[in-house]
Amino acid sequence: MLTALQYLIVTITIPYITLCAGIYLLQEQLIFFPERVPPGTRYNIDLPFEEFFIPVDGASLHTLWFRVSHPRGVVLYFHGNGGNLEIAAAAAPDFVARGYDVVMADYRGYGQSTGSISSEAQLLADAEAIYRWVAERYPEAQIVLFGSSLGSGLASRLAANYQPRLLILESPYYSVEAIARRRFPWAPSFLLKYPLRSYSWIGQVRCPVVIFHGTNDTVIPFADGEQLATAVTAPLFFYRIEGGGHVDSARFRIYHEVIDQLLGPALVN
Repeated sequence: MLTALQYLIVTITIPYITLCAGIYLLQEQLIFFPERVPPGTRYNIDLPFEEFFIPVDGASLHTLWFRVSHPRGVVLYFHGNGGNLEIAAAAAPDFVARGYDVVMADYRGYGQSTGSISSEAQLLADAEAIYRWVAERYPEAQIVLFGSSLGSGLASRLAANYQPRLLILESPYYSVEAIARRRFPWAPSFLLKYPLRSYSWIGQVRCPVVIFHGTNDTVIPFADGEQLATAVTAPLFFYRIEGGGHVDSARFRIYHEVIDQLLGPALVN
């Protein structure tokens, strides 16, 4: 028979192991919140755009390409962990109005992209495939990387590995690992398949880095953006969005003033 101590250990250990197993097996559902749509779905987007599928290992990524007649450059936009391109496309007009083409792609399992996300290495490789697709069409000196929320880590790693003109981050995280540690302090860190340690990449970035972060962000706290900024070694421009929430910088005048300074004012037709 089990002693009282042995019984206590068993009653604690089994639920703990079960919870840890659940965290490991279900973490894609805890991190990624895609909105799938049937192939061929026509998005309700006011701007004209072209559609492409970028091939990656075992899948294809649905991509929108917003184009202007004489582009000043291109903004490669990586969106957050929810929704799809129809939602992310709301960011495009601000850049198109300033004379920039915009390229944005859905991650695996989002929108009309095929496949599903299964590892950090796969997610990062897909981001590189998107960057290479853009770099085949534009000089790197004309590429502006924009990473929003989840996309901030992907954009940071690309900026570390390549030489874009500029890196813009909105509501960035220090690492997903740090977020997971706060939310599940009892779970071993080795269970996390997507640590996405942005701090380890951002210090290798050589182009100017611009960070927007809302003080009322309840998804990725403002302190995360501040902490990430301390790891930047390139020229840094950090903008505190007073009263801002999560990825809503475009609601505030300072965002547009900064974008005007970085990319030029909106063009007059």
